[in-house]
Amino acid sequence: MRGAPPGSSDITRARAPTPGCCTGGDLLGIKQTANKTERCPPGGRAQTGADRRTCPQIAAQNGMVMSVYTVTSKSVSVQWNKVPGASSYKVKATPKGSLESSSYSQFGGNFVVGSVNSLKPNTIYIVEVEAVDGTSNLLGRATIEQITAPDVPGISKAYSKLSNSITVEFNAVQGASSYILRAESESANFFSETQVSSSPGTVLNLQPCTEYMLSVISVNSGGRSQPSLPQKAKTVVAAPQLIAASPNSSTIQLYWAPVTKAVFYALDIIMEGSGIRIRLNTTKLSVTIPNLQAGTTYCTKGNAFDVDNIPGDDITVCQITRPSPPLISQIKPSSCSPQGLVVNFENVQGADRYLGLSSTGNNCTSTGSQCILSPVSCGQNQSITITAINQAGPSSPSKSMNFITFPCSPQTLWVEESVPGSCTLHWGAVTWVEYYMAFIKRDDGTEEFCNTTRTTCSYTCQCSFTYFMNVFAYNRAGPSPPGQVLNYTTFPCCPKNVSVSLVSPETLAITWAPVRGAEVYETRAVGTSDLILCNDTSPVCALSDLRCNTKYSIVVCPCSERGCNNNCSATTKETAPCQPIITRIQQLDPFLVSVSWTASNTGAMYTANLLEKRGSHTCSSTGTFCEVTNLPCGTMFDVSVIASTSAGSSFPSFTVPLETVPCCPESFTVTQVTQAMTNVTWSPATGAKTYITTLTSPRGNAKCHTLSTSCLMGCITCGTNYTVSMEILSSTGHKSLCTYHGFSSTTCCPWSVKLYRMTNNIIRVFWHSSSSQSTYIADLYGSVSNYTCTPQAGANFCDVSEIMCGDVYTVVVAPLSQGSKIKFCSQRMYSVSCSGSNVGMVIYRGKRSLD
Repeated sequence: MRGAPPGSSDITRARAPTPGCCTGGDLLGIKQTANKTERCPPGGRAQTGADRRTCPQIAAQNGMVMSVYTVTSKSVSVQWNKVPGASSYKVKATPKGSLESSSYSQFGGNFVVGSVNSLKPNTIYIVEVEAVDGTSNLLGRATIEQITAPDVPGISKAYSKLSNSITVEFNAVQGASSYILRAESESANFFSETQVSSSPGTVLNLQPCTEYMLSVISVNSGGRSQPSLPQKAKTVVAAPQLIAASPNSSTIQLYWAPVTKAVFYALDIIMEGSGIRIRLNTTKLSVTIPNLQAGTTYCTKGNAFDVDNIPGDDITVCQITRPSPPLISQIKPSSCSPQGLVVNFENVQGADRYLGLSSTGNNCTSTGSQCILSPVSCGQNQSITITAINQAGPSSPSKSMNFITFPCSPQTLWVEESVPGSCTLHWGAVTWVEYYMAFIKRDDGTEEFCNTTRTTCSYTCQCSFTYFMNVFAYNRAGPSPPGQVLNYTTFPCCPKNVSVSLVSPETLAITWAPVRGAEVYETRAVGTSDLILCNDTSPVCALSDLRCNTKYSIVVCPCSERGCNNNCSATTKETAPCQPIITRIQQLDPFLVSVSWTASNTGAMYTANLLEKRGSHTCSSTGTFCEVTNLPCGTMFDVSVIASTSAGSSFPSFTVPLETVPCCPESFTVTQVTQAMTNVTWSPATGAKTYITTLTSPRGNAKCHTLSTSCLMGCITCGTNYTVSMEILSSTGHKSLCTYHGFSSTTCCPWSVKLYRMTNNIIRVFWHSSSSQSTYIADLYGSVSNYTCTPQAGANFCDVSEIMCGDVYTVVVAPLSQGSKIKFCSQRMYSVSCSGSNVGMVIYRGKRSLD
């Protein structure tokens, strides 16, 4: 740096770089080798061919940047930056803390790298670079400490005991912190450096039977020394890669691939646990060792020898011989697995495990003295062997032992019930069986079984139960596995308390006690030409639309999934007779009716019923008609006929109306109202609508037709005997003729009634009459007194004495009829005057109508 005094002792110690790493700025990491200048890669070391240098230390001082590193144990290499105006650079190395002289090197202005030689190994030097111009003015300076590499070690011995390594023995040098063993082989195109801490050191990863050039480099913090003088060494041949196998229980086979440059091979065979050794030399690549113990481990050490009779690597392999065949001691069914076989056998030496194999392909493995073959199939005669197995392989199979497995389950179960209540269970035969056990369980819990060598089993099977049946076959190996379970349901029992009743002429009601297990009941009614069916889940059935007057055989069949029980007894029941048909009703007289009908029933009694409001009238017959007597008159009847048998009664026939003739009135009265007119009255007649009353006489007839109960009839002839009759008509035209006692009209009223004054205050009443046999009575009615006189028999007058004069009298002369006076004869009015105290004039005053 310009202006810095020459010889300045200002030294800056640079931080030592991490070994193997390059650091610094643009100039950092640059190194000079014998061949070229190159930059160290970041984090590593630069390498040119076989040479390798440590990365430099770096310092910046007085305007200069320099780097320095050890090239050899007697030189260091320095690199600097180019200083403007510098014409030369001076490099000086001075031993630190020593009076020894410094070493110098001068370089032109175009140089940026140089070295200082003739240094001492493993010595700390203060290295200084100065830049000067052409007038020797100092332009810049940089100083750094650097230790030189240790001295070069020397190899004392190099040898190979293993085919992949060489061991090197060398002398130690002062100041070395470690050593690098370098191995090179042009034939193998191989180069390696191995760092060791001291002698001896071993180079690894070499190739067998190959010559290598070996050298040693000492290392300290400053760098590496020059390699020592090289020495040749050759690796031994590789060990043969033995492969061992045991093809049987007494032999081991060894074979290997050829080993390069091997002349022959040496084998040492030793039985494990024994001091016996077998030595074999051979040039072959395989060997067979016979007569060995079964299941025993033999270890074999092998070496290959080269042409110089130097043994190569050794290798030891151990191989066990195969076990001897086991001996089966027993085969029995497994108590844990119903479908397994326990195979017991004797263990053999050297066996790791055992394999059981049956002729059916089943196998089992075990490390003990038994194994279980599972699952095994039923009904087989199996041949079983045991093989012992170890790492060498399986032994020969043991001597086989036969075993018959448990029988298969009987199949195809079926039941025959030849007779109700007696069942036989059948099943198909199976092989390898000694006997069968059939288990029969009823659904109420009752159970039975049978032991047989046949394929059938008979048992009592009650109706209305379900039976669950299965069959097991047995032999010495045990029972068969559970097989088919057969459900067999017997027919339901026949119902009890069957009751058949006739609820209508053509309908039968059947009831019965419920039956266990019956799901539906089928009721059949078989007649002469028809079949009626009724299906129901309830214990009751109504059979309708049956044929009348027919005997039916009725059977109630309970049904289940199995079917219907058709063995139930029948009950016979006859339906009611057929409905009669009225063919004719004939009224023989007012109180007698004959009813006729059709008669198609057998053994039936027919009853004709005439029903009216007040009651009924009946007659019965087994034929085709009957007569009803003492019928009331004037009555409307509904006539029907019913046929009856022991089975019941038929439907009534269709009703036919019947009307009897009207009744005659119970009372009948003829009253003569006037001489020529009568009033006929009667009581109401039952059934009457209109009345025709007739009065009949030789002298003439009188007739009256009316709706009422009275009739006024004129044109009556007085003093005449009449025959009285009445014809009564109903609303439908029925007619009754009633005849009553005769009626005699009254004697004719007298006419020309006159009063005459007689002597002694006597008044004579005089009249004319048509009958001299009649008796008359004369009445005089005055305002004060009334007078009556009766003529003598056959006379037509009578006298009234001591009549009071001066009064007007109403005079009525009337014949007597059965002692009674006729009241409808005409009246005449007369005034009787007084003549003094005597009767005076009698004067006719005219007629007076009846009151």
